[in-house]
Amino acid sequence: MDDLHYLSAVGALRLFRSRELSPVELMQAVLDRADKVEPAINAFAETFHEQALAQAREAEAVYGASGEPRPLEGVPVAVKEEAPIKGQRNTLGSLPLRDAVADHTAAFVQRILDAGGIVHARSTTPEFSCAPVTWSRLWGVTRNPWNGAYSPGGSSGGSGASLAAGSTTLATGSDIGGSIRIPSSFCGVVGFKPPYGRVPEIEVFNLDHYCHEGPMARTVADCALLENVIAGPHPSDVVSLRPKLEIPERLEPIAGMRIALSTDLGCYPVDDDVVANTLAAADRLREAGAAVEEVALPWDLAKITRAADIHFAMIFGSSEREFYEKHSDELTSYARRLVEESNRIPKEAFVEGLKIENEIYAPLGAILEEHDALICPTFAVPALPAEYDFGDPVEMGGTSVDGLAVLMTIPFNISSRCPVLSIPSGLSREGVPTGLSVVGKTYDDVTAFRVAAAHERLLPWLDVPDRRPDL
Repeated sequence: MDDLHYLSAVGALRLFRSRELSPVELMQAVLDRADKVEPAINAFAETFHEQALAQAREAEAVYGASGEPRPLEGVPVAVKEEAPIKGQRNTLGSLPLRDAVADHTAAFVQRILDAGGIVHARSTTPEFSCAPVTWSRLWGVTRNPWNGAYSPGGSSGGSGASLAAGSTTLATGSDIGGSIRIPSSFCGVVGFKPPYGRVPEIEVFNLDHYCHEGPMARTVADCALLENVIAGPHPSDVVSLRPKLEIPERLEPIAGMRIALSTDLGCYPVDDDVVANTLAAADRLREAGAAVEEVALPWDLAKITRAADIHFAMIFGSSEREFYEKHSDELTSYARRLVEESNRIPKEAFVEGLKIENEIYAPLGAILEEHDALICPTFAVPALPAEYDFGDPVEMGGTSVDGLAVLMTIPFNISSRCPVLSIPSGLSREGVPTGLSVVGKTYDDVTAFRVAAAHERLLPWLDVPDRRPDL
């Protein structure tokens, strides 16, 4: 089978069950692809080829026996290195933690293992997962498979790059400011930021309402498959939601839906290609039978930035301060900058931040009360340079804008109970994809998946050979 490494997880499972394909054949194709593309993209922090092949042989035996295969039996999964897996390195991309080994496995990762998924690789992140690009002093630069001059995004950049390159079938990500959706947008893949509490998280970030673990894949159906495995209540996480929500395998059409559209969220400067591809996506949804209408959000970028600065200072900056004090000379420039800027935010600002967060959600909530979903660009520019230093200005149309002015993802971490899918919307002049965010009402994951699936039917992406990176 040509391009076996690009086979979807749903397609692979169907072929496994009919015994037209072996998990060993798929795993070998994925590992061979990784050997070919890794020198160019550097998406993996660590790989486990022999172990993965041994587990694939075990999965092959399951399909050959009379037993019931598990939901992910034999499927290759790249797990973001940030998530602990007992006995494996857990460095968070940081030199001071270069020798750290996890003494436990995150609950959502254990669910992948229990479902038969095979972790053949750990995907790269920026240091402490605190940047929208993926480079670190520990692992070097991870590059976008579509154009190596650009980043695959961050912080789940290795996951996005490996999916786009075909060196994994499924991947995990985490999202505290856009870290699932940004790589999905830059790499032309699908990523889901579940609503807060849908997927169990490790301490202490399970109590950070900006923080989400979620699935990444090449298709909407694959994303739903992985989400259904990792979601659900867990005794280790007090905020994990019950009962468990299942995304249905068959998603209903969107004919008759009312969908709100904003190309700038009321306050962001947005690249022309990103706007054009967003409007084209809106037309596809109209073709699918939805009524799509532009709306005005009265958001203020300064307020969004202030809320994020306060929140990250209280949690992100505080969690890194110990490393800054003991190992400042070994940290990346962006990690040092985050701590230094956090030090300027007094603890008294915490309540101010909560007030602003409420002000930000209120108009979004009003729009979603009148509409089934909102669509908007995932990110204000198609991609950032591979070695972009977070905090520096960003070039847009010949002018420089503040680095936070392109992060169109952050309002939906602030509005953290809203589910958000990022799906491909087209290609930019730089040859990298652009992304469309589908934002659902609070905890209405299924509608967001319905909209994303309807768009994908009219614009299939990486399962079309002409829409794959040339590696």
